[in-house]
Amino acid sequence: MIPLFSASLLILLAPVYEANKQADNLRSFIKTRSSSPTVFDVWPEFAGGISTPIFVGGQEGKMEADRIGRLPGQPDGVDFDHYAGYVNVDPKKGRELFYYFVESDQDWDKKPLLLWLNGGPGCSSLGFGAMQELGPFRVRSDGKTLFRNIYSWNKVANVLFLESPVGVGFSYSKKSSDYNKNGDKRTADDSYIFLINWLERFPHFKNVELFIAGESYAGHYVPQLAHSITINNKISNRTNIKLGGIAVGNPYLYYDITVSSETGDIEDDNIYAPICPTDFMLNLDRTMDGFGGDFDPCTDNYVNSYLNNPGVQKALHAKAGEWKGCRNLHWRDGPTTMLSTFQNLISTGLYIWLYSGDVDAVVPITSTKNFIKMLGLPILKPWRPWYLNQEVGGYVVQYEGLALVTIRGAGHEVPSYQPKRALEMISSFLLGKLPPSREAN
Repeated sequence: MIPLFSASLLILLAPVYEANKQADNLRSFIKTRSSSPTVFDVWPEFAGGISTPIFVGGQEGKMEADRIGRLPGQPDGVDFDHYAGYVNVDPKKGRELFYYFVESDQDWDKKPLLLWLNGGPGCSSLGFGAMQELGPFRVRSDGKTLFRNIYSWNKVANVLFLESPVGVGFSYSKKSSDYNKNGDKRTADDSYIFLINWLERFPHFKNVELFIAGESYAGHYVPQLAHSITINNKISNRTNIKLGGIAVGNPYLYYDITVSSETGDIEDDNIYAPICPTDFMLNLDRTMDGFGGDFDPCTDNYVNSYLNNPGVQKALHAKAGEWKGCRNLHWRDGPTTMLSTFQNLISTGLYIWLYSGDVDAVVPITSTKNFIKMLGLPILKPWRPWYLNQEVGGYVVQYEGLALVTIRGAGHEVPSYQPKRALEMISSFLLGKLPPSREAN
């Protein structure tokens, strides 16, 4: 396997059937750190806060310009507005972060705002989160048409997908040397500046409660951004973001995760899932119906074909060019553990969930449990099953400061493998209550 990080930005030119996956990028990242960990530990913990003035650009008229008329292959009967475009986070270097935003399909003005971040590092929140997990559409096996995801999270929230940092998905910089400066600190800073500017573009969401969720390496992104928000909220003359809470799935939280064991030819991100055949071709008529069927293992390829369609890129207001689900990025910094960041967030009283698909071998549930054990939090409500339609959906335990929720039968990308249970989980999170017990069904 080609190492994930080197002294310069690497872009893999693999055939479509060899598309990188989020779990693959994380596993390569961890292996690379084991060989040269000092490269990544530039600072021991995340400090947050931005000392320099925050860039806020003019946003007048940009919201309407970002409105999507109709995506190619979009099904009829779409009952929500969606938007896509770029937000400049550094005018001197020209760093442009791409977003895709989906309003809730019912009573959007009464729903919270949910920011979703995929991990990697280097993987796309559009290609994974929006198109394969919790977004309103999935791509059919022809790579050209879409069908509705009936368990989309925009049923319970207005969902904002951010491709970050630069070099990921459609996000880019006009200065080539910028691609060698990615890391945890700048990702958090740029994401914060993105949010400030995005809220200026969509001002009707300024007073709406914001929740941040993500998975995998977003175990760094999400708490670091939350920490940055809490610190910057205290600085006068800066936008006060109404942060409601964070939820991170199958999160990479500390360095000591075993990646050396040989698992054979299985999907590490879901040990019971089928594998897409190596002789894969489009138009195999493999697409599931979107009503709770097994996740199609070749979905990566459908999405790759769709988002590289020039007509799709134009409809998304994206810069024309090659889109990839995951890219290999040079990574400058990042703590070996998120322990102190979580301790700081817990001390502020922030609402926090960690959730885990229980058949993920990349960041297994035991890893998340070990991290919580390091926090030393008292148990407020003991481990119990939670239910959906009279079946066990997973298990939950409430600690003082955070909740741990498992999703039965889900892998690294929880909403892909268990969409219905994932929707129930996030609905409970947004309502501020634990997933239901048997008595509540």
